[in-house]
Amino acid sequence: MMPRQLTIGQAARAAGLTRKAMRVYEAKGLLPAAERTTAGYRLYSQGDVELLTFIRRARTLGLHLDDIHTVLAIRNGGIPPCATVRDLLDTRIAELDATVAELLALRETLADTRERASGCTGDQPVTVCAIIEDAPEAPA
Repeated sequence: MMPRQLTIGQAARAAGLTRKAMRVYEAKGLLPAAERTTAGYRLYSQGDVELLTFIRRARTLGLHLDDIHTVLAIRNGGIPPCATVRDLLDTRIAELDATVAELLALRETLADTRERASGCTGDQPVTVCAIIEDAPEAPA
């Protein structure tokens, strides 16, 4: 008995993705090239849906497509990718910590600027707006 083949729309719904995402994943080599009907429609198997679901979950964790490609390549080599996944998650945590620190610094700069802006009357000579022109440079 031949396994049931799904159209791109059916496979996308089953994996919780869009058709566009599926085409991107195929173009990036995360998903093998789909079988095609004689009319050129893509056909997917249940195994493809499981792989797409894995990719969606990895993206939900913030992993980049290159990271997912690495994990899949390791797994396809017959080795459990757990150590690599742990390293990738540590890297993402560090990236998020840096982003949070940058956002907190920006928030502090904005709050300080807003506090100073309370006294702005618009009477001082400026190019556009003294609030912005007198604001400290935000950390890069």
